[in-house]
Amino acid sequence: MLRCLTPAVYLFALYSAGSLAAETPAVHAARQSIQKTDYADAIKLLAPVSDKDAEAAMLTGQSYYRLGDYRRATEVLEHAASMDPRSSNTQLWLGRTYGRRAEIAFALTAMSYANKTRAAFEKAVELDPHNMEAVNDLFEYYLEAPGFLGGGLDKAARIAQSISKYDAAEGYWAMARVSEQRKQYGAAEMQLRRAVALAPRQAGRILDLAKFLARQGRFEESDQTFQVAEKVAPNSPKVLFERAHSNIRNKHNVDEARELLKRYLAMNLGPEDPARREAQKLLRQASGT
Repeated sequence: MLRCLTPAVYLFALYSAGSLAAETPAVHAARQSIQKTDYADAIKLLAPVSDKDAEAAMLTGQSYYRLGDYRRATEVLEHAASMDPRSSNTQLWLGRTYGRRAEIAFALTAMSYANKTRAAFEKAVELDPHNMEAVNDLFEYYLEAPGFLGGGLDKAARIAQSISKYDAAEGYWAMARVSEQRKQYGAAEMQLRRAVALAPRQAGRILDLAKFLARQGRFEESDQTFQVAEKVAPNSPKVLFERAHSNIRNKHNVDEARELLKRYLAMNLGPEDPARREAQKLLRQASGT
């Protein structure tokens, strides 16, 4: 569910919950640690205040999430939500955490967490309809979840239309996702190409098209499109990761994918980049271990 943000958008999202001037020194220092992806240090810095400060608790929960400790993230984010029930960002991260727990839980427990995921995302959007991270995550939920868990393509399509009002290129991407799920592949490709035309300097838009072409088995076109993304964003960690992920998912140029992941793991990553553990997991998968 978590779409990779540009650094500027990530920083806006990170700071949107409150004024920097009103931050405690611990919260300010923790944000700096999060920017360096030192989540353990952020947790340590926030420990003295997270029980009583909703913002500190939210950042602590995010940090546990980034470390893959979803049980502890759930506990802390639920506490943050109890202290500040009007925080859209807390509901967003709580929904993400429930979603991760749904992925690894047994059937009945997974269904419970899936419903909690949907409820948290819906509340995040209700609290702040302009929280585009929450809107995108709710869209992804509706797109992927079955109807008995509150998902549905009609719901996703309505969200896609709302996204278009704020970001036309992102709206075309969302509509393409719905079209692809409906097996309307020609429409999906047209929508993705319109997104690229509207934002030709955004590597993410080009990556969306490249990944779609790979899923269609059009590997030569996909490789060429990934190369365009690399020219638009040279040495971008996200471009390396997404190309490797696409190759492994589609069983295409797996040897190349391994080298891309090794390069990715050697880079300085930010909080907006896919987690190192995700890259390490893909590398093990590509290596057959």
